[in-house]
Amino acid sequence: MNWKCLTLTAAFAGMAAALPAQADQLDNIISAKTLRCATFADVPPFASPDPKTREMAGFDVDLCGAIAKELVVKAEIKPVSVEARVPEVKLGRVDITVANLAYTLSRAEQIQFSDPYYLAKEMLIVPADDAGKKKADYAGQRIASTKGSTSEMSIKLNKSDPLTFQDTASAYLAVQQGKARGMVANTMTTTKFVNESKSKGKEMRMIEEPMLYQPIGIGMAKDQPALTAKINEILRKLDTSGEINKIWDKWLGPDTEYKMTRTDKVVSLSELKFDPIP
Repeated sequence: MNWKCLTLTAAFAGMAAALPAQADQLDNIISAKTLRCATFADVPPFASPDPKTREMAGFDVDLCGAIAKELVVKAEIKPVSVEARVPEVKLGRVDITVANLAYTLSRAEQIQFSDPYYLAKEMLIVPADDAGKKKADYAGQRIASTKGSTSEMSIKLNKSDPLTFQDTASAYLAVQQGKARGMVANTMTTTKFVNESKSKGKEMRMIEEPMLYQPIGIGMAKDQPALTAKINEILRKLDTSGEINKIWDKWLGPDTEYKMTRTDKVVSLSELKFDPIP
């Protein structure tokens, strides 16, 4: 018997036993009195700098604030790019991501999703004089979107050619300049651009058939059951009290340029009928 190897094995085993268990992130949030929350850097109406105060503002910012209030901690907003929403959580740089984060199979392998708080649609907008009627008419065509988003995924699933940018404004400009035949984004963003186009630039219209349906939830680190359970509990409480609808109406409701009414409820993924995307 190799006693030297046995001694080293025993020593490593003792060291492993002495290592602390994985830290409970919920406890850490409570102890630090701060909820680190990733949001979009500049994607209104979800999160963008307020022109007057330069403070981050939007639906996702307010939702993060409401969650922090329920935890009795301060919300610390960290603006991130579209493609950084998952890595920031995975690497532990933020506690949660509240950034119109759609459930996908690949994302679910990397992070934990909360129960969805609404079912979003990816919509295609094109110039008003474009001849296309349905999404199949755009297969093989160049379509603009934000990089690393489910909008980009929906373009690929439609067998179209994605032209990607860091933000939706740049993607929209590409269509206005004729660099792409259309642009895909969530319903709120596409509705805003269509409305704006009626008085500025090339007029746009929306293809009625959605490119994709997607449940939107909050992203968290895996293997944190206490945090996951608490976030789901808070979301259901905010839903029942009407707080989510209140925030929705402020940024997306009938009195805004989006004129959208939230009819969804916070439910588990298993209760939804949808085809998860890769």
